[in-house]
Amino acid sequence: MRGSLGEKIGEGAFSEAYAWAPGQVVKLFRSGVSHLLGRHEVRMIRAVHAAGIPVPAVFGEVTLDGRFGIVLERLDGPTLWHLSRTGAVTFEQAGAIIAALAVSLHKTSAPPGLLSMRAYMESELRHDDGKVPKHIATDILTLIDRLPTGDGLCHCDLSPGNVIMTPEGPKLVDWTFAMRGPAALDLGFLHVILSKLGPEIADNPERPRATNAAAQSEYVRLAGMSLAELTAAMEPYLPIVRTFVVLGNVAPALREQLIQRIEAGLRSGD
Repeated sequence: MRGSLGEKIGEGAFSEAYAWAPGQVVKLFRSGVSHLLGRHEVRMIRAVHAAGIPVPAVFGEVTLDGRFGIVLERLDGPTLWHLSRTGAVTFEQAGAIIAALAVSLHKTSAPPGLLSMRAYMESELRHDDGKVPKHIATDILTLIDRLPTGDGLCHCDLSPGNVIMTPEGPKLVDWTFAMRGPAALDLGFLHVILSKLGPEIADNPERPRATNAAAQSEYVRLAGMSLAELTAAMEPYLPIVRTFVVLGNVAPALREQLIQRIEAGLRSGD
C-alpha cells in the first residue's frame, strides 16, 4: 500500500502508530507480536464499522521489516484520557461518554467469526510461557464453562485512552482483544483497567477510579438496572478478566497481586 512511515504519534503495549499518508495512519505491531493478532483486529474493525459502530475506516495492511501494520483513517482529535487529564472534561463526563459507547456496543450483534471468551482464553493459554500457573489455567476454563458465556460484542479495553474525541463525536480504537461474551465481561475489563491498572500509571490515581465510578453509574441508568445488579453480574467474570491481563503481560509488576486476586475469586466461586 502506498505510503511511508512518518512521525510517531502514539504507542501502546503491543503496537505503535505512525503517520502514513494524508488522512491515514499505520498501526504497526511490535516485533514478535503474531500477525494473527493484527489480522484479527482488521476483521473486527471492518465488521463493527459495517455495523455502524464509530471506528476508523481500514484502508489496508502492510508489512514493514517483518512487522504487521494496519493502515487506518487518521482521526482528528485528542483522546478522552488526555481531555480528562487536562480537566477539559470532568470525570463524570468521561464516564458518561464511555458508558454510552458501551451500551451501543452491547446492543450490537457480535460479527461472524468473532472468538468466544473461551476460545480466546484457550488460544492465550496455548501460547502462555508460564505467566499463569497451570492450576489457575484449568480452573479458569472450568469457571468459563459454568458461567453464561453470552453472545454479544465485547471490546475488552473501553478505556479513555482508546476513545478519540473527533469533531463528529467519540470514536473507539484498538480492537485487538475484542471477543464474544456478555456485557458483564466487557464492564469487568473496564473496572479492572480503571480501578487497578490505571491508578498505577496515572498522575492522579483518583482520576481513573472516578471515571470508572461515573461510567458504571451512567451505564446502569441507560441499561435500566441497579448498581448492585451490575456489581453482582461482573463479579464472577473478574477472575477471567485478571487472567487475560496476566496473559497479556500488560502489567508485569502487578502479576503477583493479580494472581492472588484470581485465586481468591476462584475460591469464592466454589
